[in-house]
Parts: sequence; structure tokens; C-alpha cells
Amino acid sequence: MQKCVLIISSSMRNRSNSDKLAQQFAKGAEEAGNKVEIVKLKGKNLAFCQGCLACAKTGHCAINDDGNEIAEKMKQADVLVFATPIYYYELSGQMKTMLDRANPLYFVDYAFRDVYLLTTAADQDAVTPERAVNGLEGWISCFEKAGLAGTLFAGGVDAAGEIEENPAVEKAYEMGRRV
Repeated sequence: MQKCVLIISSSMRNRSNSDKLAQQFAKGAEEAGNKVEIVKLKGKNLAFCQGCLACAKTGHCAINDDGNEIAEKMKQADVLVFATPIYYYELSGQMKTMLDRANPLYFVDYAFRDVYLLTTAADQDAVTPERAVNGLEGWISCFEKAGLAGTLFAGGVDAAGEIEENPAVEKAYEMGRRV
């Protein structure tokens, strides 16, 4: 059965390492017969959540920017994939902002069940992605029908494009094929 896969990439760099993981995941998922879209937060107009909770009544955010369109795509996707560099052992600020702006999804029927996290960092310790994973798990726990389906961490990649020969590139592709 074909699934709708939405990949949200939060890196602000050109030739980003986390973007490469997103592209490889997308390639694998497409080759497996799924419909895939990648949304890059770079260049998007995305304001911070104001905490007004208007979304509880309307089903969408009161802020009129790109966050509403992205949240609507999240609502309709069967699979969500978040690709982010790790900054200070956490999700990037851009990714966290988008997760906060997806608050309207809490109040509506959403399609996503499987959520994946693809991360990169200069630090290569195995514990490096733990806080980022925990942060996403906190968001997922608000959506009873969804669960964390997989994570992938590529450590030791700092400069843009440095990930090219990293084994995580092939792992991202394989993870996408299994969606």
C-alpha cells in the first residue's frame, strides 16, 4: 500500500549533511512505491507559537505564515520524517519551532502513525542524539495514534557535504525503503 511520506528538513546550510540523509530516505521510500515530499524549513517564513490556543477552536494556527501549510501537510501524511542537525545536543531551533507550530494537529484527526528522526552532528559520541530523540518523543507522546518508528544518527560530520562517505547515507536509504 502506497503511503504519503512527508520529510521536514530543518538545516539552514547549503549541501547540509542532514539534508543528504533526508534525500536518501526519500529515494528509498520512493523506490518502495511511496509518495514522498521534502519540505525544507530554510527560506520559510515561520514565526514562533504565541501560545494563544486559537488552534483549539479553529483547527489551524492564527499566525498567517508558512507554518500553517506545513502543519496541514503533516496532518495529511501517513509518515513523518524529521531531519535536523543537532545543536548543543538538541533538535535545531528551526525544528523545535515547527513542532510547536504543529500544535493545531493535537485538536484534529491526523493521518500520521510512524515518525522517524534523522540527525547529524559534529560530535560522534553515541549519546549525542539522545536529547534530540527525547525531545521528539515528547512531541510524539501528545499524539496517541503515532509512534517513533526509527532514528538514525550520523556523527563526526561537521562541514557541509562531509557526510558523503558516511555509512549513515546508505542506512537512510534502507530506512526509507522499509517505510
